[in-house]
Amino acid sequence: MDPEKAKKYDEILSKMEPTTTDFWKNKFKKEASKNWDLFYKRNTTNFFKDRHWINREFTELNESLNEGIPKVGFEIGCGVGNFIFPVLKENPQLFLHACDFSTRAIEFVKKHDEFDTSRCNPFVCDITKDDISSSIDQDTVDFASAIFVLSALPPEKMVGALLNIKKVLKPNGLIFFRDYAKYDAAQMRFKAENKLEDRLYVRQDGTLAYYFTIEELNQLFEKAGFKTVASEYVLRETVNVKRGISAERVFVQATFTKI
Repeated sequence: MDPEKAKKYDEILSKMEPTTTDFWKNKFKKEASKNWDLFYKRNTTNFFKDRHWINREFTELNESLNEGIPKVGFEIGCGVGNFIFPVLKENPQLFLHACDFSTRAIEFVKKHDEFDTSRCNPFVCDITKDDISSSIDQDTVDFASAIFVLSALPPEKMVGALLNIKKVLKPNGLIFFRDYAKYDAAQMRFKAENKLEDRLYVRQDGTLAYYFTIEELNQLFEKAGFKTVASEYVLRETVNVKRGISAERVFVQATFTKI
């Protein structure tokens, strides 16, 4: 991002002090799974688009899947299957484990027309407290994907969640990561009443949104026993032609390996 624009954004963000009480802040953190379950009750399978871009964006994943050897993957925070079904269709030798802490989301995955138990193991799991290795054998997963997942968790629970994921990855197994970054248009639209902590916000529906810096993200993963393979900011401009509005989206995209 342009340094002058970043400076301007920093000034705006520095003036925004959290107004939420500790009671409500703790309540939003505690009820994260409940609020996502209500999200899927309202939106069913109609909110998120299928993520056909995954293979294109993560070259390491493409290289791994193109080896012609059966692979085992793990989609963390799978929602209603927007990653699961496109990637399974494109990779016939792939088996996917998939979890989400919304019971309703997992039910939608199981009801999908393309759901096949021989190729997919979906299960309900809160990665901040439930032992993933009770559903997936340890050291058996070639790669995991965490796409817009960590940002939905309280920051103090992120390292623990990564340690939990690490148990089921093979040595040198990969995690493919994309999430919201500092200065994203969505962050800049939040009001003071939505701010819980530095870069942590609550949406109107009660779900959390955290905005990362690359430096912080790399430190989180390295603290949990991963090595950074690649990490970068991704800028995308979205345009609403009808309303004549454009927004600068900022994401952080990275690949990490278990060491």
